[in-house]
Amino acid sequence: MKMKKFLAVCLSAAMTMSLLSACGGSAAAPAAPAAEPAATEEAAPAATEEEAPAAEEASGEVQEITFMIWDDLEASEDLITKGYKNSVDRFNKDFEGKYHCTPITTNLEEYYDKLNALVAAGDTPDVFIASPGANLNDYAMTGVAAKLDDYLNADGWKQTFTSDAVFAGGTYGDEGGDGPGIYAIPLNIAAACVFYNTEMFADAGAEVPKTFSELLDACQKLQDKGYTPITISAGTAWCLSMVAGYLCDRNGLNLQDIKDHKTDWKDEKVINAGKQIQELSKYFQKTAAGDDNDVATAAFYNGEAAILIQGSWAIGQINGSCAEGFADKVGVFAFPAVDGSSADPNRVIAKSDSLCMSATTQYPDAAVQLIKYFVDDEASKYTAEVGGKIPVTNVQYDEKVAPPELKYVMDVFKGASSTFGFYNESLADTEAGSTFDNCFVEIFKGEDPATALDPIEDYYEMNVWE
Repeated sequence: MKMKKFLAVCLSAAMTMSLLSACGGSAAAPAAPAAEPAATEEAAPAATEEEAPAAEEASGEVQEITFMIWDDLEASEDLITKGYKNSVDRFNKDFEGKYHCTPITTNLEEYYDKLNALVAAGDTPDVFIASPGANLNDYAMTGVAAKLDDYLNADGWKQTFTSDAVFAGGTYGDEGGDGPGIYAIPLNIAAACVFYNTEMFADAGAEVPKTFSELLDACQKLQDKGYTPITISAGTAWCLSMVAGYLCDRNGLNLQDIKDHKTDWKDEKVINAGKQIQELSKYFQKTAAGDDNDVATAAFYNGEAAILIQGSWAIGQINGSCAEGFADKVGVFAFPAVDGSSADPNRVIAKSDSLCMSATTQYPDAAVQLIKYFVDDEASKYTAEVGGKIPVTNVQYDEKVAPPELKYVMDVFKGASSTFGFYNESLADTEAGSTFDNCFVEIFKGEDPATALDPIEDYYEMNVWE
């Protein structure tokens, strides 16, 4: 496929930037502190395929494994979730009588709390979904997730991926001293973009904005015409954090400077981002503070709002639930530049869903086989042609049958100079990420940014900066 080299470059940048801390049910997950694993005398490492006990098969019993995900596999209309369900169903059918997977499902907002509760109880799911960054780092470096290099290097599995770069977001240092290891398998890649209703824009005389002031102007025109300009889940911290991260970046904030304490969270660039959130929030739907992500996204595909600022994982959710023909009204543009800022306006937030295997699973062979079903040719082709996400394997897919929004997202990627991760997943640790999120929720509610940023400033003073 002609796009392969381009995708490898984008994936390399996206995955590398997601390691700043070491960037959808439906969307990418929020950072949350991982619970410490339950105390044991000594955690036994997962066996490799060569070391897996022969007794697993000799017993003749079906090896039962669990898979935890942040959506309901049976009820969800999200097309990506439907693809994940198909992978589980195919696995169960093909290995009937040998392996069987039982999903553990929940919603996005509660996912990490419930996963961490299982980890703390010593009942970690055999396979679980996670986001690269500080969150995944917790599972990798506390012995919750298994190192997967031996499996990837067996039978040429690793060579089925577009490049080694796709594993950057799941690679972490090894406290055992034998070098870094891969602790997560990426499933796809997505970019955070601005989706808009082209008919509403045309009716209101609004132009696709290139700057923040032009975005505000477009919103005012939409509002004057009687439309709700923007739908967002402002009460779901990671959704607001995505916008805050873009604004901090567009104002020129360098997270490495924060980490090195060359500047701090009271930097004027961060203060400006807070003020801009407040300006933009005037155009949010009236129920933004209480709407969760699914409700906010539904408002877009139900034609109740003109703009949705969301990751391209929303394509599957939109197309799985919208009325026929709605996809033809959807356009996509990159988050605009901030007026007067010298910051690069062509950087894009990008991230992936990834799968981990429990380091204490009784059946590592079954768990690895399940993970392979999520990235085999059938699953990867579905990811692009139906789900609208970018596959991470060398699969060939028909671009003509893929959702039209995928082309627009690819255009955004083509114009990207580099990528970076969600701020809440790119800070010093998961608590820092959640603190940042909560600060911007308070800013959204009207608190002065200079005061609202005190908690993240204090956290870094006490825990990060020397």
